[in-house]
Formats: sequence, structure tokens, C-alpha cells
Amino acid sequence: MRIRVRTALADELPLLQDIERAAGRGFHDVGMPEIADDEPPSLETLASFQEAGLAWVVAEDGTDRPVAYLLAERVDDALHVEQVSVHPDAAGRGVGRGLLDHAAGVARAMGAAALTLTTFVDVPWNAPYYEGRCGFRRLG
Repeated sequence: MRIRVRTALADELPLLQDIERAAGRGFHDVGMPEIADDEPPSLETLASFQEAGLAWVVAEDGTDRPVAYLLAERVDDALHVEQVSVHPDAAGRGVGRGLLDHAAGVARAMGAAALTLTTFVDVPWNAPYYEGRCGFRRLG
């Protein structure tokens, strides 16, 4: 799959909710059912990110259907990743990393001092991934 990041479209917001639900199922496997069963952001919340130009997707080649998304917001002097979710069918292909790289580029372009996120420390595809593969570092 070729990684192509683009702005999320308004009519795709329900698909982002589907991606979130599918991605969340993996939290059952690590004993976090409350996270797995948490509802995705509302359409209104997603629309606020989309309208601000801070919602991006990676879409499948050929169909242009989103398989992953990232939401960001300006927090103080940083661009903060509010949510990044990859559908399990697209996992392991650099899709999430492509979204993070895109967000880092946006952060640089807007003059942000950093790209930040919060995540779960003990979940293998969270903190260990972000630190080991994406260059994030833990803050105190």
C-alpha cells in the first residue's frame, strides 16, 4: 500500500468512527475492555477537527476509502495528536507512521515547538512503538 495522506472529507466522518471501533477492539487483548468499548468521537467532534483542517486520513489505493486517521489540535506551542487510529486490516504497513510524519510536517510548517501525544505506557503498539519507532520521547 502506498501511503498517501490527505485531508479528511466531511462525508467520511462516519468511516472514521468505524475505523476507531475496529482499532479499539485490540484493547480487549491487553485487558482494557473499557477502552475497547469506548465510543469513538462524535460526528460533531470529528467535524470540528475536519473543519479546522486538522483531520487527516490515509486512504486505500484505488478506492480512496480511509483506512486510518489522525486528529490534531494546537495546544500551547505544540501540535498535539488527539487521536490516531489504524484499521487492523491496514496495520503493520506504515500507515500510522505516515500520518505521524504528516502531522510532524504540519507542526513544523505552523512553527510549533513540538509534536506531542499521550498514550498508554504498557500497550505494545502505543508507547513502545511511539518511542522506539517514531522518535517520540517520554516527558515527566
